[in-house]
Amino acid sequence: HSDQFCDDAPHQVYAKLLDAGRYLCSVRTMYRILETEHGSVKERRKHVQRPQYVKPELLATEPNQVWSWDITKLKGPAKWTYFYLYVIMDIFSRYVVGWMIAHREQAALARRLINDSCAKQHIEAEQLTLHADRGSSMKSKVVAHLLSDLGVTKTHSRPHVSNDNPYSEAQFKTLKYCPQFPERFGSIQDARVFCQYFFNWYNKEHRHSGIALMTPGQVHYGIDQQILQHRSDVLAAAFEKNPNRFKSRQPVPKSLPTAAWINRPETDQLESNLLTCVSHFH
Repeated sequence: HSDQFCDDAPHQVYAKLLDAGRYLCSVRTMYRILETEHGSVKERRKHVQRPQYVKPELLATEPNQVWSWDITKLKGPAKWTYFYLYVIMDIFSRYVVGWMIAHREQAALARRLINDSCAKQHIEAEQLTLHADRGSSMKSKVVAHLLSDLGVTKTHSRPHVSNDNPYSEAQFKTLKYCPQFPERFGSIQDARVFCQYFFNWYNKEHRHSGIALMTPGQVHYGIDQQILQHRSDVLAAAFEKNPNRFKSRQPVPKSLPTAAWINRPETDQLESNLLTCVSHFH
């Protein structure tokens, strides 16, 4: 009951007294005494305080507002050998703005790719948010300092939550399910040749279901409306020629989404945010 031990569990008191050269009773006896005097005693243990990670909620309404990046392993010529593929993509257009293959995962290599990609896309300060998981390269000081210098905001997924980085996950799945994707690459040069082919196809030829069956390049470089108008004209002509094929309703092309989200908020929260914006301007 002394103030010295009022916040300690019995086994802590026992050890401290023993270290001080005093033995009063066993730990079990301490619990029995406390149980008798106070009715019930629960041992207090130290609980690990896990950090509370914020759920990322990112919105892009045009290209070069939000990029997602990640690193994946490609199997090399022998067992347990890998090459590392770094990929940065725009979540609105799905356009791969930069990629590289290296023998290792290293923050300095990621820094170079990010810097080069920002330069090629003419990214200005405060324009871009760069999202990634919590890998060592993604969380490195080297990358953080570069992004700070460039005026790029960085965000990270929560641990073990794959949905926080869905665009990169989906893009890697498209890569590895490509019919030409090999079980292993004979050399790093072989891997680079394949990825050069793949990303050229992906950006310029792949009709992506998430962007109205446009190619990422068409959306990224702003010719999507021209494509949509052409599709609309073709469908209108087909309807005029034979309306019975369309049950008397003129078909229209699938429209391009106006926004791309990472973790879109619930409807109530969106409405609340909208009301906040409206009240702010009033």
